[in-house]
Amino acid sequence: MSSERKETTLDGIAPSELHPARFWTPADGGKVACHLCPRACVVGEGQRAYCFVRANHGGEMVLTTWGRSSGFCIDPIEKKPLNHFLPGSSVLSFGTAGCNLGCKFCQNWDISKARQFDKLASKATPEAIAAAAVAHGCKSVAFTYNDPVIFAEWAIDVAAACREVGVRSVAVTAGYITPQARPDFYAAMDAANVDLKAFTEGFYQKLCAAHLEPVKETLAWLRHETRVCLEVTTLLIPGHNDSEAELDALCGWFVETLGPEVPLHFTAFHPDHKMTDISATPPATLIRARQQALRAGLRHVYTGNVHDPAGQSTRCAGCDALLIERDWYELGAWRLTRDGACPDCGHGLAGRFDGSPGAWGPRRLRVAP
Repeated sequence: MSSERKETTLDGIAPSELHPARFWTPADGGKVACHLCPRACVVGEGQRAYCFVRANHGGEMVLTTWGRSSGFCIDPIEKKPLNHFLPGSSVLSFGTAGCNLGCKFCQNWDISKARQFDKLASKATPEAIAAAAVAHGCKSVAFTYNDPVIFAEWAIDVAAACREVGVRSVAVTAGYITPQARPDFYAAMDAANVDLKAFTEGFYQKLCAAHLEPVKETLAWLRHETRVCLEVTTLLIPGHNDSEAELDALCGWFVETLGPEVPLHFTAFHPDHKMTDISATPPATLIRARQQALRAGLRHVYTGNVHDPAGQSTRCAGCDALLIERDWYELGAWRLTRDGACPDCGHGLAGRFDGSPGAWGPRRLRVAP
């Protein structure tokens, strides 16, 4: 590639702001083939992949959002949602622009569907982010708001810097990633909450412009091939993925493939993006889904985006004793031994625990690394 070619901009972005991407190979005619997610985009010179943040510049794939963020906030870890990973602790959360799915119900569409880089107001190096997490007392950082798979290179670099200073890393993701890219991406992560958006191929095709099977494969691989602390979320949308038949199928597969003690969160939809004509999920639907999942054999099933202390508290999978009491993001009673077991029957609680709960509570604080 000539030096003149290297100096050309990509949509006005200077070459110095473009970061070499991984997970791609050259294709015919100067194109590049992306192997990061199942979309398998083949991208021509000066063009962008579906996710918008990966592009062809001079016959090489580049990441246009390395070191750039839509903003940094300190959240409760339970908001990710993760109920079995350092409960009560604070997490430094951030994302970029773009997404590799096309969900019509996206709750963060102003970020994930952004096509203008003025959405990316904050810049920071991996070391600065790690230092900010330590300075603010955050036990982890979360790649969230949009899917970190599409900015895998930056997420991996940030996670490495955080690991150096004892800060863990969390991926909040749709799990839409190839078998080739999974090992490198998830090797950098300590925990993941994966969206299982529905349990029908039709839903994924019609409402997400994606496919179900790659997500199921990612979930099974995470559960059986890694030590990543895994939790799963399904956003229940009235009339689209909340039927008893679909939830029976989802829960049956979940117990058989992931096991009964992986936490499952049912969360409430609110009208947004291209689905403003659909009503918000009634709390009764979440409660019914939770009871259905418990009857199917799941042991840790939670409700989200509604006020439901019973559906947000953690009980022992062995004897059903109350272990962690929650009211929204506020922790109440804490009944775990220092090694994360039930004090009544000794059954270990699946997850990662530091011996005592955090005390961050429901606060949300915007910060600048």
